[in-house]
Amino acid sequence: MPAPNSLRDLILWEDDDIFVINKPPFISTLDDRNDPHNLLALAKAYTPDAQAAHRLDKDTSGALAFARNPEAYRHLSLQFEHREINKIYHAVVDGIHDFQDTLVEIPILKLDDGTVTLSRQGKDATTHFTTLEAFRAHTLVECRPVTGRMHQIRIHLRHLKAPITGDLIYGGRPFLLSEVKRKFNLKKGAEEQPLMRRMALHAFRLEFADLAGNQRVVEAPYPKDFRALVRQLGENR
Repeated sequence: MPAPNSLRDLILWEDDDIFVINKPPFISTLDDRNDPHNLLALAKAYTPDAQAAHRLDKDTSGALAFARNPEAYRHLSLQFEHREINKIYHAVVDGIHDFQDTLVEIPILKLDDGTVTLSRQGKDATTHFTTLEAFRAHTLVECRPVTGRMHQIRIHLRHLKAPITGDLIYGGRPFLLSEVKRKFNLKKGAEEQPLMRRMALHAFRLEFADLAGNQRVVEAPYPKDFRALVRQLGENR
């Protein structure tokens, strides 16, 4: 968890109105009643009038935009509302899949327990999926959500029988190094822990217009755990 005075270390791009950070995993975007540490509080310590223009799940890492003032917040909010902001996520999923701009267009219904399901009674939801690289038993996938529903990428990938690795809520399995690495040795009596302690989902790219009308493209490098997962998959094909 970054200290309040280290938000600057997370910034990928900024101007006088907007800043984009590379969100670490395991920290909430907004106020969390169960955890006083959240990115909005850090952002307000950096810029008093800061507001989150959107949100990422607590376990999701990657590009997250904040507005420095009310005008910038309105400007970004309208772009999200009109679906003018392009978002690209990268996910490692279970199984080998060949997605070629595969479209999933199924409504999503939010449930009382904080999860979602696919239902005609839900809100419209559209996501495109493209395979970036296939490994022995996993696939690195580019996810392009058109809408921004809760858990949208996660539930749409489950529908494609490609749950996100480590996403235990929607059918993903934890990634154990022993399953792919030859001559893997575990100390006697020790219990193997997953290589990633979260789901393998990262908000890789954000494209939006600044207040001057210039198109900005911001990419977020993989965090250490996601990078290590992809490296191990590549080394143990």
